[in-house]
Amino acid sequence: MKKSSILAVAALTGAAAVMLAGCSNGGGGNGGSTEAAGDGADRACVILPDAASSPRWENFDRKYLQEGLEGAGFDVDIQNAQGDVNKYSTIADQQLTQGCGVMLLVDYQGAAEAVATKAKAEGIPVIAYDRPFTGADYYVSFDNTEVGRMEGQTVLDGLTAAGKDPASAVVVYMGGDPTDGNAAMFHDGAVEVMEAAGIKAAAEPPGVWDQAKSQTNFEQALTGLGGKVDGVWVANDTNAAGVIKVLQDNNLTGVAVSGQDANVAGLQNILLGWQTATVYKPVKDEATAAVDTAVALLKGDDVTSQAELEDGTPYIQVTPILVGPDKVKDVVAAGDADYDDVCTPDVMAACEQYGVTAN
Repeated sequence: MKKSSILAVAALTGAAAVMLAGCSNGGGGNGGSTEAAGDGADRACVILPDAASSPRWENFDRKYLQEGLEGAGFDVDIQNAQGDVNKYSTIADQQLTQGCGVMLLVDYQGAAEAVATKAKAEGIPVIAYDRPFTGADYYVSFDNTEVGRMEGQTVLDGLTAAGKDPASAVVVYMGGDPTDGNAAMFHDGAVEVMEAAGIKAAAEPPGVWDQAKSQTNFEQALTGLGGKVDGVWVANDTNAAGVIKVLQDNNLTGVAVSGQDANVAGLQNILLGWQTATVYKPVKDEATAAVDTAVALLKGDDVTSQAELEDGTPYIQVTPILVGPDKVKDVVAAGDADYDDVCTPDVMAACEQYGVTAN
């Protein structure tokens, strides 16, 4: 796995977005990679990691990748490994047997690396989508260190709002699964901001992408701290929901809590004051960047990136957005959260307060 803490940002010349011409030919151009792929040259093979770490994979990424790749002229095969590395490998073997012109892989516990090796041996270009791994031709994701910085700032903002001194505040760090190359980026960005303000981790349980495990880990950490906590850096909204359940069970209010993904539970927790903010990552923007990259690779066109990982893998970065209660309406208006899902009866008053309306 690439360790994202060793990310080496290298600004490159050219436009930040990937600009492509002539996509109407179906993306099955006559570049070298397409010829090497043989049968299936106009077929895009995508593997998603699971449905548990975040609802985004099935609710948004599948939809936007399907629409974008089909719009570019690909036949599309999108499958989900459902949190099983063996299933991940089986799916990949089936896809490669049927033929792929390009593969877009969201890594799950390192499973994508072996798939990339097989694909590249057949001349098939590989895009690491959202999570980095060794062997990809390009890495397309959000600026994940900046995501972490936004989360760290969220904790600071929450402490300030509660009148707490960061240097003496009791803050727990709840990170993501270390096998996900992004988890270290989130951590390093958050720590950069928090420690600059004087925060030191009072406890840091093992990182996971699992709400139930995160909830248990935080509950144990809170017990070890004698039930006192002022802030919790949480790497995503799903884990934050578990942390918030523990806070609610212990009648702890005014605690600064971060997150990312702008999922329904996260937006509701923000509106109700349990979560300070979330980092909104418009999935459609990321999917569009990945589709553009896929088409460019098959056409033999240049792809412009904004950074690179330490091993030189070009890193195409998409910009994240910080969302507090006053910005929830923007996520709903963009179609990345359904009004009826967010504004349930117990949240309706807060939706009205912050101007969240149905499209």
